[in-house]
Amino acid sequence: MKRRELLSVIAAGLTTASIVPARAAGKPVRIGAIYPLTGALASTGQDIKSAIELAVDIVNKPHPDLKTIPLAAGSGLPRLGGGQLEVVFSDSQGNPATGLADAQRLIDEQGVVALTGAYQSNVTETCSRVAEQRGIPYLNGESSSPSLTERGYKWFFRTTPNDETFIQNMMDFLGTIQQVPTQRIAVVYENTDFGVNTYKAVQKFAPQFKRQVVAGIAYTAGSPSLSAEVSKLAAAKPDVAIFASYTSDALLFVRTMREMKYAPPVLLANDAGFIDSAFVKQAGPQAQGILTRDVWATDIAQTNPVLNRINALYHARTGKDLNGNNARSMAGVLVLADAINRAGSTDPEAIRKALIATDLGYEQVAMPWPGVKFDAKGQNQRGAGLILQMEGPGYKTVWPTQFKHDKALPKLPFAWS
Repeated sequence: MKRRELLSVIAAGLTTASIVPARAAGKPVRIGAIYPLTGALASTGQDIKSAIELAVDIVNKPHPDLKTIPLAAGSGLPRLGGGQLEVVFSDSQGNPATGLADAQRLIDEQGVVALTGAYQSNVTETCSRVAEQRGIPYLNGESSSPSLTERGYKWFFRTTPNDETFIQNMMDFLGTIQQVPTQRIAVVYENTDFGVNTYKAVQKFAPQFKRQVVAGIAYTAGSPSLSAEVSKLAAAKPDVAIFASYTSDALLFVRTMREMKYAPPVLLANDAGFIDSAFVKQAGPQAQGILTRDVWATDIAQTNPVLNRINALYHARTGKDLNGNNARSMAGVLVLADAINRAGSTDPEAIRKALIATDLGYEQVAMPWPGVKFDAKGQNQRGAGLILQMEGPGYKTVWPTQFKHDKALPKLPFAWS
């Protein structure tokens, strides 16, 4: 489907908003998507927007080559008379208060039947609070803070694994490394829900794997200088440095560590900014050997005809490959669309019940996961994590080992290129 021009701009304070249009001969079904489309995280937000636009295209136009994905083979939502899916985008600017206001406006002024977003865990927290108060389903595809599903909410569902799963994956992976010691761990994290919960998860799981947390270094997102934090990290002399940072901070940490001639033996990122397309393009040549947890890998997608085709469709639109940030968002919208269709209604309670009943297998989700099935708290029980290493123009899978194609990886210790 060709991209069509944005139909409208949402008034009343939404800095950037647009509608992904439907071509339906039937009543469209509208959902709201809140992401950082401008500001420090704009590159991530725009990548996510493009991936969700692809999800809309997959639902609204026939894609017989993706027939194992629910709704992909047909056109629109068959149980709603072939109604087409519309996504109204709203710009959080990476600000929790702005995201909260966006959620209110999308519900009150745009009449959305469900919400998705908002990438950053602290923004998702405020947006989903509004949805809970209004009785509107909220499907989160990419925020990983464990606390989001610990609030007793009945309208919140999350398809991505959370940071406890990811940190446990990291500990399992570190146990496979033989080139260097991995006992002493330092965590560098921004002081938001995402960063703090990453640190808490490392504190929880490191002792279980007989590892020691030697430093926890918090910083304020968007700081103009990170020299003090790098000095503290170097002084701690960790075997492994785990970073929880978004794009601009990840770039600044790389630049600062290079300038200060410091490199931890293992540099392991908790996804986020380190997998953003802007980071890979700008820092990748100098940061060969950086490790990151992830949920999507191009080398794995290339072995799966459906995932490979979806990645090719995204690449045709953007000139980029999917990554763990935007692939999760895309997959989340596809899961939400399937639930709306199975509900056969735009009634919020019917959609909520359909989400509860979701039971998708490996071939039915647009991710390299066993599937999607939510527990009583709204957390997907079938998500899975990966560990990748920057090698050449992008990341390659190094863990789990059955997905590793390059037997020479991982290459350690880490050193600046």
